[in-house]
Amino acid sequence: MEILIVEDEPEIAKLIQLTLENEGFSCQQSRDGLSALQIFQQQQPDLIILDLMLPGLDGLEVCARIRQKPGPKDPYILMLTAKGEEIDRVIGLSTGADDYLVKPFSPRELVARVRALLRRSLRQGGNSLVYRTPHFIVDIDQRTAQRQLYPNELETLDLTTLEFNLLSTFISQPNRAWNRTQLIDKLWGDDFFGDERVVDTHVARLRKKIEPDPANPTFIKTVIGVGYKFEDPG
Repeated sequence: MEILIVEDEPEIAKLIQLTLENEGFSCQQSRDGLSALQIFQQQQPDLIILDLMLPGLDGLEVCARIRQKPGPKDPYILMLTAKGEEIDRVIGLSTGADDYLVKPFSPRELVARVRALLRRSLRQGGNSLVYRTPHFIVDIDQRTAQRQLYPNELETLDLTTLEFNLLSTFISQPNRAWNRTQLIDKLWGDDFFGDERVVDTHVARLRKKIEPDPANPTFIKTVIGVGYKFEDPG
């Protein structure tokens, strides 16, 4: 697994790299946002440890740009910050970060968070199963998802691993209301660390790819006071 460390404080960056390399990970460093984006495009890391406060482009902008153009890999992003205020946590997750770690942190906690994120992509196994609704075909074995645009036209959806797993979960039980805790348990299990509202971020990203009008969703509905459910009335 390739990890990109984006941290402008040399001592912290070195500590992170040594800690993770001792655990068998391959690491590369960047000290600012622009070079981080260049390395990301060239190397396509599996996970990015991204400091919030960076010279030039800050971590929020770097995160947002990566999510806009993820490339062949859509990396997990662990955001670091010296701030612990709630507003920073919310903003970080809303830009597409998968988890959030406040400085100072212990090497053990860092490794646990990294391993938990990287295990998410390995959790799903291949089952020979296809889900069909009036507008969607999701093939679990082939890991493909298609949307019916017109009676004889199917569009293959370009989904990340997490988006595919989220859609599969919804479509497996249409009309079921899922709360955040249930979705986290279904998708990530005991490996999850962080804020449950990261679910909202991934639902919003999935809606952008499958909904005709993401602002007024047809398929993934918000259930007030509960969470979300999938509907496809046909």
